[in-house]
Amino acid sequence: MATNTYKREAGNAPKAKNSPKASDEPVNRSFNAPKPAKAPSVGRTFPKFKFISFGFLRDRRFHLFIGFTLLLAALYLLIAFVSYLFTGPADQSVVESLQTSDLKDSGLESENWLGLFGAWISNYFIYKWLGVASFFLIPIIFFSGYKILFRRTQVSLSYTYTVCTFAMLWCSLLLGYLVLRLNRVEDLSYLSGGIGYETALWFESLIGLGTAFLLAFLLIIFVVFFFNITSLSVKKASDKATTLSPSDNRAAVNAYNADTYEQHSSGINQYANPTADIEQAELPEEIEEEEPEMVLSQNSFTDKANVELTIAKSPGFTVEPIFLSPSNPISPNKPLTGGIHLDIEPMAYDEDELFEEEDLFLEEEEPIKSATTPLPAPAPEFKITDLPVEPLGQEMANYDPTLDLARYQYPNIELLNDYNLGKIQVTKEELEANKDKIVETLGNYAIGIASIKATIGPTVTLYEIVPDAGVRISKIKNLEDDIALSLAALGIRIIAPIPGKGTIGIEVPNKKKEMVSIKSILSTEKFQKSEMDLPIAFGKTITNEVFITDLAKMPHLLMAGATGQGKSVGLNAILTSLIYKKHPSQLKFVLVDPKKVELSLFNKIERHFLAKLPDSDEPIITDTKKVINTLNSLCMEMDMRYDLLKDAGCRNLKEYNQKFVERRLNPKKGHRFMPFIVLVIDELADLMMTAGKEVETPIARLAQLARAIGIHLVVATQRPSVNVITGIIKANFPCRISFKVTSKIDSRTILDTGGAEQLVGQGDMLFSVGSDLIRLQCAFVDTPEVDRICDFIGEQQGYNDAYLLPEFFGDESGNDKADFDPSTRDSLFEEAARIIVTHQQGSTSLLQRRLKLGYNRAGRLIDQLEAAGVVGPFEGSKARDVLIPDEYSLEQLLNTMEK
Repeated sequence: MATNTYKREAGNAPKAKNSPKASDEPVNRSFNAPKPAKAPSVGRTFPKFKFISFGFLRDRRFHLFIGFTLLLAALYLLIAFVSYLFTGPADQSVVESLQTSDLKDSGLESENWLGLFGAWISNYFIYKWLGVASFFLIPIIFFSGYKILFRRTQVSLSYTYTVCTFAMLWCSLLLGYLVLRLNRVEDLSYLSGGIGYETALWFESLIGLGTAFLLAFLLIIFVVFFFNITSLSVKKASDKATTLSPSDNRAAVNAYNADTYEQHSSGINQYANPTADIEQAELPEEIEEEEPEMVLSQNSFTDKANVELTIAKSPGFTVEPIFLSPSNPISPNKPLTGGIHLDIEPMAYDEDELFEEEDLFLEEEEPIKSATTPLPAPAPEFKITDLPVEPLGQEMANYDPTLDLARYQYPNIELLNDYNLGKIQVTKEELEANKDKIVETLGNYAIGIASIKATIGPTVTLYEIVPDAGVRISKIKNLEDDIALSLAALGIRIIAPIPGKGTIGIEVPNKKKEMVSIKSILSTEKFQKSEMDLPIAFGKTITNEVFITDLAKMPHLLMAGATGQGKSVGLNAILTSLIYKKHPSQLKFVLVDPKKVELSLFNKIERHFLAKLPDSDEPIITDTKKVINTLNSLCMEMDMRYDLLKDAGCRNLKEYNQKFVERRLNPKKGHRFMPFIVLVIDELADLMMTAGKEVETPIARLAQLARAIGIHLVVATQRPSVNVITGIIKANFPCRISFKVTSKIDSRTILDTGGAEQLVGQGDMLFSVGSDLIRLQCAFVDTPEVDRICDFIGEQQGYNDAYLLPEFFGDESGNDKADFDPSTRDSLFEEAARIIVTHQQGSTSLLQRRLKLGYNRAGRLIDQLEAAGVVGPFEGSKARDVLIPDEYSLEQLLNTMEK
């Protein structure tokens, strides 16, 4: 294994694992790092008792043992079953005698190729249980062992399990029925086995010849549901919808039940980082069948042109067909508003669609070569000659920061929950009802509509309207409340116009929302093959596409939302995304949590991903005074990094680290590999109330300057008021996220536009970057999922301590306290001191009123009084404490000061 020759600076970076202090630690895969004393965690994956440890379940050697055992068991069963087909009748009496005598005393010999045990186990599986259908058990055992042993396979385990299990049971029943009908139980009973024959006999006595129809029915049902067949005819996909004439209405509506055919495809799902563990899995089926347009009525609400409703189907969504019946409210005989032409226009699947992950023991996956890949040409002959040794010696390999924790394993996707909620089906009836109400409401105000297109998303459906010529956009925008009233929806948002399109958008919440799990986002190829520096997987757009952005290019993020609308879940999704993509040597978090409970789970990854002050006991910062010290320490870290960039002649952290990796910077001159630092503040409003300017100033400095040196901020708050998100902070956060807020004023404060007050909550959010405003459904990550991820990382070997920030020397309030110099004090110092002590109120405004001073001079007097010990430190909006009880004590203090 290659080793790094660079050493980290003491106090600024964690020590390498081969340092003298860490050399005594046991090396045992994941459980080899000493842990600091902390409270017991909740929800650990494997329980630990006083005398019993289940840690071996994560040991790779245990996985190899299980894999080899399963492969050998599959081979053993294959040989035993094949031998039984030739030697089974001869061994029948031998196997039956084993049940009445001990194996040791029987002295019997078997003709089975694997001896008595082979004869006995094959007799049970084939003769007594499932017959020759027991051969389907072998692929299940083989592929399970193969995946655990080699951690890769081209066949999905769920696919194998489902097909083989059904085939085993169905074939046993079918063969039992055939043996029964042929009346050859004596010589063919091994085909069906005891279970197959007895089950067939029971069905024969129950339904007679109906058993054959039952078997055919079961086979058809399995094929339809397993392969998701929804039609008996397949048509070539078309980019344009076909418009039918009015006479074809009834046939078109009845043909609508041929909704979609889905084509099965597969791909390789792999992290960009070679140490990540993601298995190849299956892409969801792709829509192939063209959806015909249905003309439902020629009656028009107005004299305008007929309105066309085009339904753009997003990946993962289906539209339920509506069949004509006397009770069906939607029929060709019933006039609908606007004389609707309905075009079903399927949306192609995105190449970044979901990958299903199934294996808990995945590690590194080798690329699978295609069968059509040409063989490499034979290497030409060459001669080896001795080269002269260069004076500078052998060139050194590039520095690899990940070698500090070379055995670190990325968390696998199986640590996350798969909620299996199924795909939401938005009914055609719901779409038509919403369309009718929109057209009717606009028609009441003499607004004509040329066409309507519906795009279905996980939370909302976007109706894109093309108004008739001459219709003013502002007229439609002002009808937002009227449309919301007619639809009786939770919140309607009108986009007038949609940027880049000549349409007006109306976002209507779905009756049933889809939960977007973090597993479904992180398991996509788009996330795993992302080359971003700090990729964040937020969730899905209203077109059901995975949305991933780069925090390094934002470069800072401001989040707001009312209580319970998904803000904390959004923070967990950000942290989870970064942890799944980055090595501990490449990324550090500074977590500020005034609530004390939201981010406490990340305590377990202190020695891997967290950064803190040298004298701090807790890695999660909850105390306001420590927050001020940490923010100022980050400013010192920023200044130190800029000095290093200046000496190295680099403009940003990426260029600097590249030079250091290529060993073009000398560590003896202070250069070192610098990880990204992400500062996460869960509740800014609480800090601004208690510390005010002391928090605002370092945050503003970091937001203005820290982008180039790899320090990025993620700041969240409940109420985005102007006294919390001040102008100087807001100006340096170009990227903002807003969950549902209580008023339009709050929406304008955070996004500079309205719309956030119309969101439906539970993760529904607006993402603003520049002039673009994107509506997303935030990915959901639950607390037990975060707990399992932190347990998985915390149980691995880590650094000796968290990443240490520069030590900041300040007073208890976090300020640098300058030495008081009586010779430079203000001429009104003594008079100001007497006023403060007399009124027992340490207020700047009091000095302004009493001494008729400006704010700046009064503020300097307060600072001098604090340095002299007359008043206490700044405490936000509260007045300072007066430390001198009376005027006599003040006079004594003044007399002791040098003139």
